[in-house]
Amino acid sequence: MGAYILRRLLLVIPTLLGIMIVNFALIQFVPGGPIETIIARMEGGGDVFETIAGGGGDAEVQQESANSEYIGARGLSPEFIKELEIQFGFDKPPLERFLNMMWDYMRFDFGESYFRSISVVDLVLEKMPVSITLGLWSTLIAYMISIPLGVRKAIRDGSRFDTWTSGAIIVAFAIPGFLFAILLIILFAGGNCFRFPFGISEFFRAYLPFLYDANPTCSQTFPLRGLTSANFEDLSPWGKVKDYIWHITLPVIASTIASFATLTLLTKNSFLDEIKKQYVTTAKAKGLSEGRVLYGHVFRNAMLIVISGFPALFVSVFFGGSLIIETLFSLDGLGRLGFEAVVARDYPVVFGTLFAFTLIGLIVGIITDITYIFIDPRIDFEARG
Repeated sequence: MGAYILRRLLLVIPTLLGIMIVNFALIQFVPGGPIETIIARMEGGGDVFETIAGGGGDAEVQQESANSEYIGARGLSPEFIKELEIQFGFDKPPLERFLNMMWDYMRFDFGESYFRSISVVDLVLEKMPVSITLGLWSTLIAYMISIPLGVRKAIRDGSRFDTWTSGAIIVAFAIPGFLFAILLIILFAGGNCFRFPFGISEFFRAYLPFLYDANPTCSQTFPLRGLTSANFEDLSPWGKVKDYIWHITLPVIASTIASFATLTLLTKNSFLDEIKKQYVTTAKAKGLSEGRVLYGHVFRNAMLIVISGFPALFVSVFFGGSLIIETLFSLDGLGRLGFEAVVARDYPVVFGTLFAFTLIGLIVGIITDITYIFIDPRIDFEARG
């Protein structure tokens, strides 16, 4: 086992390096950059996409833009732009910038955000409570409900219970998380007083008035935004727990709803495969009770395939975040951080979080393999290798 773990740890290095190389190379071909973002802000554009698109209607302005390396850099001296290039390190060739970046990352020095005057580590730690809340609780709730439900469905395969629960979880899987979040806001958070973007409010008012008018007095069963109340620090310890749960209920439900289907059906099919095997028939023939057969023999073997999906589920929910759900519930988490960093071309945040989260994901995969050994000692990765 030690040799296998060592090989996996050594494979982390080329895997991580390959991911960083691909993403760094792609960034070089993406229009715009941090300098263009600063120029757009100084000239009142305020948006990097406006800078990329260019501006100016008359021929003189267009000619001046054409003579500049940075579209939209009108009125800014070449010396100032040169200083910006030196400040951000763009005066160096891409290969040198990449090697310097990787050397810093290997020492866990992720630098400082271009636009927030804060280190990347401190910025991630600042947003982490939201991701911990959504990721941890969503994963725990999904496993706590899906595994018992999947076992029950396997035991009662083909029954009426199996049929209607399958229909329910498929419908839940088909509903987009952001749409379910909007329904929760309308029904339980005074949604008829909340102005949704992109014409969503008008859609519900026109086609689903019974939902939109569910709270005619704008009463809020659950809060609409934030992880805690304004007076959180003044509450008692039990009051803080209740306030925290009160705030996270709707966003956690919205982020969990789509996880039930895959995990439940995976658990059910895994149990059905194990139930049909010879050792289960032998155990029943020896007079063992159904509960002991299922939970003493079948459960351990059936859970292997379920555990194999845990790293992907945990890492995706915990570190990926949900941009739309965070936006709807006014939660400032890693989802919004990543989106804003990409839009603003805040490269230290983009690459720093990519490096850290990819490394954590690879380590979690190794931990999962080690967990296999504790569940089923018959597994021997070294022999397979």
